[in-house]
Amino acid sequence: MTQERIILGIDPGTTIMGFGLIKVINKKMEFLQLNELQLSKYDNHYQKLRIIFERTIELIETHCPDEIAIEAPFFGKNVQSMLKLGRAQGVAMAAGLSRGIPITEYEPKKIKMAITGNGNASKEQVAKMLQQLLGLKELPKNLDSTDGLAAAVCHHFNSGKVIAGKSYSGWDAFVKQNEDRVKK
Repeated sequence: MTQERIILGIDPGTTIMGFGLIKVINKKMEFLQLNELQLSKYDNHYQKLRIIFERTIELIETHCPDEIAIEAPFFGKNVQSMLKLGRAQGVAMAAGLSRGIPITEYEPKKIKMAITGNGNASKEQVAKMLQQLLGLKELPKNLDSTDGLAAAVCHHFNSGKVIAGKSYSGWDAFVKQNEDRVKK
C-alpha cells in the first residue's frame, strides 16, 4: 500500500515569506515547489498580514497539504521585529488551522541540524544540501524560500519521532497546549 502525503513548509516573515512543498511517497521525497512572497512593497503591516493569510490559503487550496511545518521565531534583541515576525507566523498558522491541517513548529537550529547535521549552518549551506537532496537544478536568489522548503524536509525527517516542536491539529489542540496564553 502506497503512503503519500504533501508537506508545506513555511518560513514566516513580514519582508519575505518563504515556502516550499514536498511530496512524500512511502519514504521518498519529491520536490514540488519553492517560492517566496515579496512583502516589502507594502507599507501597511496589517495589509502584509492579510496577504500572508490569503497566500497561505491559496497554497493550501492548490496543493492540499496533509501537514504544515513552520519555522518558529528565533529570539532577537529587537522586540518590535519579534512581534511582527510572531504575527506573520500566527497568521500563517491560522490559515492552516482554519482548514484543519496539523501544524508543527521547528526551531531554526533544529531545521538546520536536520538538513545539514549542523545547527549553526548558514542559509547557503542549508540551500546547497537541499539542492543535493532534492535534485534542484538551481537555487533562488533569496534563500527565504529554501528556508521554507527546509522546514518541510525537516518535518519529513522527523516524522514518527518525538518532536521538540509543538504540534497542533486544530484550534482546540492549540488552546489546550497553550492554556497560559488564553485570556479569561
